[in-house]
Amino acid sequence: MLTGLQLQNIALIDRLELEFGSGFTVLTGETGAGKSLLLDALDAVLGGAQGSAGQRLLREGSERSRIEASFQLTPILRAWLSDGDFESEDELLVSREWKRLDGERWSSRSRLNGTPVNRQQLLSLRPLLIDLTVQGQTQLLSKPGQQRQWLDRLGGSSLAALRADVAAAWQGWCESATALEAVEREQQRCEEERAEQEALLEQLEAAGLEDPGEQEQLEQDQDRLVHGVRLQEGLAQLFRRFRDGADQAPSLQDHLAASVQELQVMAQLDGSLTGVKDQALDLEANVEELLRSLDHYSLALESDPEHLDRIQERLAELKRLQRRHGLDLAGLIDRRDGLRQRLGDRGFEADLQRLRMVEQSQRQQRDQANAALRQARSQAAIDLQASLLKLLPPMGLANVRFEVDLRYAEPADHGADAVSFLFSANPGQPLAPLVEVASGGEMSRFLLALKTTLAAVDGSSTLLFDEIDAGVSGRVSGAMADLLRSLGEQRQVFCVTHQPLVAAAADHHLRINKEVKEGVTYSRVSRLRDTRERQQELAELAGGDQADLYAASLLAQRSA
Repeated sequence: MLTGLQLQNIALIDRLELEFGSGFTVLTGETGAGKSLLLDALDAVLGGAQGSAGQRLLREGSERSRIEASFQLTPILRAWLSDGDFESEDELLVSREWKRLDGERWSSRSRLNGTPVNRQQLLSLRPLLIDLTVQGQTQLLSKPGQQRQWLDRLGGSSLAALRADVAAAWQGWCESATALEAVEREQQRCEEERAEQEALLEQLEAAGLEDPGEQEQLEQDQDRLVHGVRLQEGLAQLFRRFRDGADQAPSLQDHLAASVQELQVMAQLDGSLTGVKDQALDLEANVEELLRSLDHYSLALESDPEHLDRIQERLAELKRLQRRHGLDLAGLIDRRDGLRQRLGDRGFEADLQRLRMVEQSQRQQRDQANAALRQARSQAAIDLQASLLKLLPPMGLANVRFEVDLRYAEPADHGADAVSFLFSANPGQPLAPLVEVASGGEMSRFLLALKTTLAAVDGSSTLLFDEIDAGVSGRVSGAMADLLRSLGEQRQVFCVTHQPLVAAAADHHLRINKEVKEGVTYSRVSRLRDTRERQQELAELAGGDQADLYAASLLAQRSA
């Protein structure tokens, strides 16, 4: 429920603060006074009126403008706030502020309970807060999928659950169909390029690629062969120092042997040196192990120019293949294995058979979900037809016919149904799409009946009607007034009206009028609280010599 609205420098309003209650509220006043301004302000603060449309709302000459709307929290709103990581306070405050930058340039910022919020978030929140209906609204009816969405809303939570099943089944089918299509395209491409693929496979087979680590091993072997002479010189020097000795000097082994012998004698004299003696023995053993490793390396070390040539040729071949195909050695091996499989007798058949089975299973799930949804929509269509054919005749449409045309359509994430509202207001007139044949007045009555029907199912937002009763007769406006009053018992309802019958039916009455002060025009909003004030306003709406008596009778009927 909308509990309050604050405006600052909006159109003809310099400053305004209003509080609202439940039930049915009407807004009346002279033409141009700004009756629709409050509805425009709610539209703007909840993501509407962008760009120049928003700037037209701002009061001439102002530097800052602001709209703030407060709403009573519901479990649905609390869940939305929680999902969006917004603070959940005692109420929901939505604000939008404009600030002049320079000249005609303005900046605009929206907040939700004090936290900055973007337009996409506001537009997702908006349906939970307000439902705005203007006279005609042909554009909305023409919006793709809108009539289907209204029908689905009438189906309630059970139909919403089926919609979720349909969306999940659609997503699963799309993924399987995409995977199948990709392999089919690859198969076709391979068939078209088969000769080229076969030549590539032959080239990779001829290369004898088996070990992903072959290149690294070859490079190590190459380095050893290229530097063979230097490595042999190094070995000789190490052997001289460790084992043979150099320039008549003892070798490292000789020094270690003498040192170990001396430490053994010392350890016999002083037992505390036993640990040191053991360390020396370990060192001697490690040196011997090192020399054995060097002997083993010396035996493996060779200097074979022909072997080096073979290694370098192999490395050149591997690098050439890698450059040509943009793959490393492991990638080349994988490419060869893939070509072996795909160019074999059964090539893609195994993958295709598996993916076709998956796609067929997902298609069946999709179609079953669509069929269940269609059945629920068919029932919702019957309910909608019954409700509208009950509500429309009292509003001057005694001969109305209405049907929901439910036809098969290409499957999508919302199902496989195309929904169209068919309408006929006069005898002998065939049923035709509502958007094509309904007049403005008929459209207004239809929308009121539709919103009344939906209100009984999803009472989650405030209903706003902007002159939806324009252009209808007194008897019809009386029927619309009864419907709006009844609707106000279920939902919070606002209606901008020129009809005294509608205004008399309201629980709350706001009057908007213009006044000029020191050459500046202002809009003023007055809450009509007593019977005399309301009677005077209704008389002005009715006009004529008997307007006062007529207004008094309307209020008397409402009180009866």
